[in-house]
Amino acid sequence: MEEIIIGEQDLINVICLYTADRKGIKPQDVQAELIYDDDYGFSAEVYAAGRKQVYIASNIIDAIRFWLEHEQGADPFAAALRLEMDEQLGIIAHCTY
Repeated sequence: MEEIIIGEQDLINVICLYTADRKGIKPQDVQAELIYDDDYGFSAEVYAAGRKQVYIASNIIDAIRFWLEHEQGADPFAAALRLEMDEQLGIIAHCTY
């Protein structure tokens, strides 16, 4: 099994690619900020097309699956995905497939 660790900036880029595809806009027209809260877990504030959306953890996982399929050419549902708050690296994702 291979494991990929997706760093915080790359995770933001993944969310921007996913959002741009869904909205039919350019990835550079999307801004995202990752958030971790002890009570609510992982989320992201996403700004696109003049609107703000809040992605919960399952939306972030969907974005990673989109990236795996379209950018990495991997089976997105064969991967085990886990979000983690790392003291040094910030919010990261572990992807094992």
